[in-house]
Amino acid sequence: MPISSSHPLRNLSPRTVGLVAAVVTVLIWSAFIVIARASADPARGGTLSPFDIGFSRIVGASLVLLPWGWWLVRRDRLAGTGESSIFGLSPLSWRVTAAIGLFGGLLYAIFAYSGFVYAPAAHASVLMPGSLPLWTALLAALVLRDRITPWRALGLGLIVLGDVMVGGASLLRAFEGGDVWKGDLLFMSTAFCWATYSVLARRHRLDAVRATIAVTAFALITYVPAYLLLGWLQLVPARLFTAPLGEVLFQLGFQGWGSVVMSGIAFTKMIQHFGPVRSTMITALVPGLSALGAVVFLGEPLNWGLAAGLALVTLGILFGVRAAAPDAIKLKSSAQ
Repeated sequence: MPISSSHPLRNLSPRTVGLVAAVVTVLIWSAFIVIARASADPARGGTLSPFDIGFSRIVGASLVLLPWGWWLVRRDRLAGTGESSIFGLSPLSWRVTAAIGLFGGLLYAIFAYSGFVYAPAAHASVLMPGSLPLWTALLAALVLRDRITPWRALGLGLIVLGDVMVGGASLLRAFEGGDVWKGDLLFMSTAFCWATYSVLARRHRLDAVRATIAVTAFALITYVPAYLLLGWLQLVPARLFTAPLGEVLFQLGFQGWGSVVMSGIAFTKMIQHFGPVRSTMITALVPGLSALGAVVFLGEPLNWGLAAGLALVTLGILFGVRAAAPDAIKLKSSAQ
């Protein structure tokens, strides 16, 4: 049903929509880190493997988004506009769907949930949102020809230093037999995948809803069959169908509807308003909130090295926001 011009959503300014999207993104991302660690860490008694949680994420999102995608494609066809792929479930072309689906859906889920098996949530708090502005700035400069200003370069330098303080120690202990470094590398790979998605979304000027639907449709046709086959062959741990029903329903709801549907649409809306680099810089609150949540809800320690890395990353993101604001003002002025 179309939204009338008098609908309250139509009266919201682009700035308001962007700010609301930023708040939703920050809150869900912070909760995601704490909940994913609690769910994937075997030491905490979690019954689901990272592959199970990834399956729940994709299936939960598909239940909401794929009927929506089918309706959008059908409406576009009746109007003689738009593109589609994946049997009419994705409202984007196959080329774009595969590109954003690979990085924003398939690889992101595999890397993120696997990382929580090895490393604590506090490390994810620093390395995932902390590495995101770094990867995004570099990719945006390469793909979108965005300029890295001196202030932004300073912010990125602080982020790198903070990441090294957190992940460097675990890498140095790799030869002692520890596994935390594996999680740290997976977290940084997760950030790279999401940065790639955000830059691609800006490059193709993708609508938030359509991009999120396309990512989910691609993940469904690639991840779900592979999970079922490998689980049946007992090549990967697949415990979803023997886990308590309440836990399965919770993962379907939060990982699918919350982390994908709400967060995916909100993040893409934020990109549309603030741009990819400034959007990832706005996530400055995520490291602190999620690290605090890990201490309060999971009982994880916050040592001086981790606290210093967290402070440096947060400060670096804030420097990036300061650098992005004058750029946005100049672009608006030149467009007038």
